[in-house]
Amino acid sequence: MKGKILLVMLFLALVSFRNTATRTITGHVYDANDKNPIIGVSVTVEGEKAGVSTDANGYYSIKVQEGGKVLSFAMVGYETKKVKIAKLDKLDVQLVPSNNVLSEVVVIGYGTQERKELSGAVSTVAANEVLQGKVAGVQIRGHSSKRVRMPEPVYRHNESYKEITENRFLKPSASPLSTFAIDVDNASYSNVRRFINAGQLPPKDAVRIEEMINYFKYDLPGPQGDDPVAIHTELASAPWNPKHQLARVGLKAKEIETERLPASNLVFLIDVSGSMAPENRLPLVKTSLKMLVDQLREKDKVAIVTYAGNAGLQLEATPGSQKDKIKTAIDGLGAGGSTAGGAGLKLAYQIARENFIPGGNNRIVLATDGDFNVGVSSDQDMEQLIVKERESGINISVLGYGMGNLKDSKMETIANKGRGNYAYIDNLTEARKAIVSEFGGTFFTIAKDVKVQVEFNPAKVQAYRLIGYENRLLAKEDFNNDKKIGGDMGVGHTVTALYELIPAGVKSSFTDVNPLKYQQESQAVRANSSEVATVKFRYKHPQSNKSKLQQVVVEDRPLGLSKTSNDFRFASAVAELGMLLRDSEFKQEADFEKLIARAKAARGADEEGYRAEFVRLAETVRLLSKSNELARD
Repeated sequence: MKGKILLVMLFLALVSFRNTATRTITGHVYDANDKNPIIGVSVTVEGEKAGVSTDANGYYSIKVQEGGKVLSFAMVGYETKKVKIAKLDKLDVQLVPSNNVLSEVVVIGYGTQERKELSGAVSTVAANEVLQGKVAGVQIRGHSSKRVRMPEPVYRHNESYKEITENRFLKPSASPLSTFAIDVDNASYSNVRRFINAGQLPPKDAVRIEEMINYFKYDLPGPQGDDPVAIHTELASAPWNPKHQLARVGLKAKEIETERLPASNLVFLIDVSGSMAPENRLPLVKTSLKMLVDQLREKDKVAIVTYAGNAGLQLEATPGSQKDKIKTAIDGLGAGGSTAGGAGLKLAYQIARENFIPGGNNRIVLATDGDFNVGVSSDQDMEQLIVKERESGINISVLGYGMGNLKDSKMETIANKGRGNYAYIDNLTEARKAIVSEFGGTFFTIAKDVKVQVEFNPAKVQAYRLIGYENRLLAKEDFNNDKKIGGDMGVGHTVTALYELIPAGVKSSFTDVNPLKYQQESQAVRANSSEVATVKFRYKHPQSNKSKLQQVVVEDRPLGLSKTSNDFRFASAVAELGMLLRDSEFKQEADFEKLIARAKAARGADEEGYRAEFVRLAETVRLLSKSNELARD
C-alpha cells in the first residue's frame, strides 16, 4: 500500500514539475508585405502580463511555461497576431499592416529634412525627429538626402503643456492672504533650455517661472535643531520697475549625509513604448538609471517595471549591492509598442507596496516622455489614479525625456498630485545633476505637504503679485487643512518664491479702479507697524499626518538692489528672463541687457557652471528675440 502511495506522489510531482517547467521560444517578426524585420513588437504569452520586445533585427526570445498555449504579437500600425505555441521552440511570424489610424511611429533608419525656423532660417532635421510619435506605422529604412520644407518647428508639433494664466496684482485690503504649495520641480528650465539651444523660443506655457528660478541652488543657512526647513526673506526694489519692490521668500531643507539616509525601496517604472526608441529617450534613460544604481547602498533595493502595450515586472526587488544584475536588466530593455502608462503605474505601486519599508524611502522612479495612449491616459485619469495611490506612503519622482512628443502636462500632474518631483532630462549632464549631484533632494523627502501663506499689511502694501506658482495656488482655508496636500522638499533642497509689491501711495496702472459706491475698504490695519508682511510656513514630517507651523516677519527695510545677496539678484534675473519669454503683461521695463549684466555679476562661486550657462542662454534669447522682431517686420 505504501508503495502505491509513493508512486502516486511521484506521479503528481512529475505532473507539477511539467506544469511549472519553462522553455524558451525564439524567432523573428517580419512585415507581411515587404518581408523586412519589425523592431519593437510586443511578444507576450496570452493571459500573462510580462513580455518581451523584438530587437533591431526583429528577433525575440521569450520564456514560457509548459502550460502556455498562445503567443500574442502586437505592434502599433499592425494587426495583432496570436499563434498557438504547440511544441515549437522556434517561431517566425509575419504581421499584416493595419488600416486603422494610429498615433505612434517606429523609425528604423535616419533621413534628413529641412525645416523653417521662427526666424526664417532653414536647418536640417533627422526624419525620426520629424515623424516620431506623429504618423502611425511609418518605417524609414536606409538613408535619405531628400529635403522638404517644414511649415513649423517640429519640436512643438505634438507636445502638450498645461495652460498658464499669470497671477495678477491683488489688493491686501480685499485679498490679504496669498497661499500656495511649494514647488521643487525644475523641469521647465531644462526644457526651455532645450528649445533655446535648438534656435527656437519656447511655447509660452512651457515657461513656468518658479521652476526656472528653482533650477538653481541658493546659499541659504540650514535649519537649527529638529526643524527640517529654515525660512528666510529679503526685500529690495524691483529691477524692472524701481518704484515697485521685490520680496523674496527662501526655504532651505536640512542636509543629511547619504549614509545616514533611510533605506530605499525603489521601483524603476520605465516607458519602453515605440515613442521611446530615439537616442535621447530610452538609451538616455538606461544611462541615467545606471547612474542612479551606482548611488545605491547595500540596504537599498530596486525592482524594475516596464510598460508598452502592457505592463510587466522585469526585475524583482534586488539589493543595491547587486549592481551588475540591476544594470544587466536595464541594458536588456528595448522599445516598441503602444503606451499603457496607467497599467504601468498600477503595477509599480503594487510592487512598491509588496516591498514596503516602514520608515524608509518608498518611491517610484518613472522615466517616460509622458505619451500615455492605452487605457488610463488623460491628465484627469492620471490625477485620479495618483490621488488614490499617494496615501500609501509611496512617493514618485518623474524623469521626463524626449522632444517633439513630450507630454509635459501629464508628467507635471503626476508629480504634483503624487507627492513627488519632476525633472526634464535632455542630456547626460542634466542626468548627472538630477540623479547624482542632487541625489538626496530628488529621491529623499525630508518635509512633505509644504505650504506657504503670506499676509500683507495694507498700510505698507497697495498691491502684490506672486511671480509664478500659478499651478500650485491654494485656497486660504487649505493652509490649515492637513487633508489638502502641498509640495514636498527633499534633502538639501532650496526653494525661492518672489513677490512684486506696489508700496502704499505709489500710483500704478495695475491698481487703478473707480471708487466703490456701496463698499468700504477695511481700516483695520496696523498703520504704524513696520511690518510689510508675515510669512507662514506649514509642513509635515515624512511619517506624520499632522502639520507644524513656522512664521517670520518681513520688515519694511528694503535694500538697494546692489546691496542684496548674489542669490537675490540672480533669482530676479531668472524671473525677468521668464517674463520676457512669456511676453508677460507684467514685464514692464524688463530688459535683456540689464538682466544679463545682473546675472553675470551675481554668479558667485558657480562651481558647476549652471549660472554661467544661464547667462549664455539669456544672450541667445536676446538674439532670437531680435531676429523674430525683424522677421515680423
